[in-house]
Amino acid sequence: MKTYLDCIPCFFRQALFAARAVTEDEDKIKAILDKVGMLVPDIAMSHTPPETAIRVYGIVREVTGVKDPFKPMKERAIKSALGMVSVLRNMVRESQDPLETAVRIAIAGNVIDFGANPEFHLEQEIRDALEKPLAVDQYKAFGETLEHAEKILYLADNAGETVFDRILIEVLEKPVTYIVRDVPIINDATLEDAKESGLEEVASVLSSGCDAPGTLLSRCSRAFVERFSQADLIISKGQGNYETLSGERGPLFFLLKVKCPVIARHIGSEEGDIIIKRSQV
Repeated sequence: MKTYLDCIPCFFRQALFAARAVTEDEDKIKAILDKVGMLVPDIAMSHTPPETAIRVYGIVREVTGVKDPFKPMKERAIKSALGMVSVLRNMVRESQDPLETAVRIAIAGNVIDFGANPEFHLEQEIRDALEKPLAVDQYKAFGETLEHAEKILYLADNAGETVFDRILIEVLEKPVTYIVRDVPIINDATLEDAKESGLEEVASVLSSGCDAPGTLLSRCSRAFVERFSQADLIISKGQGNYETLSGERGPLFFLLKVKCPVIARHIGSEEGDIIIKRSQV
């Protein structure tokens, strides 16, 4: 997915939010915004938004000296989500279609996104995800692909939703390789976050080798790209992964909540919609 003009003010908003997460020094925050402003003439509109986000969050780290600005927020999000595990498992256990319920719970977790949506109400999001009709509903194709899949890749998104991903992986009842970011960026899940959420108990956890808030295959490790090309089912969580992989073909399913107008227009949906969308076959 290319970058749109609407993405440019969003880069500033994200930079400001990230800067204020780690410093109250107005001079440093202004310096960050100045540097982000200097990026604007060089933004390639043909590139995906996460490619520019690498540079934006690099500026935040450079000016503040903080490697992981969202670390405290990620820790709180994971702790909060872990406190809901038993309730979520009961929802799955008591449902008529445990797989669909687990998929919807995983999508509900996608709201924990400090880049796109720093204000959210998790319990309400779970209720909505369980009750709302899917704006793009390719759940049947998902289930059929899962039935025959032996090699499953699960591409993580945000740290807090890793707990919700764990619920879905438990229901899949098949070996899963859970893929996280190589380095901290926004509040995306890293190896440390996945371990804290207990993902190692239900899946093999590996880094994609990518430093972007998405999965840019050109910046991923050779080992990951090989796994990606050989997978029978790829579960892709969140907007960042959609932005970087929406043009890819294969057994790739996007699970996400639409949180920005650009993604909404690209998918042909509305903000707030929940999506199970298969990539081009």
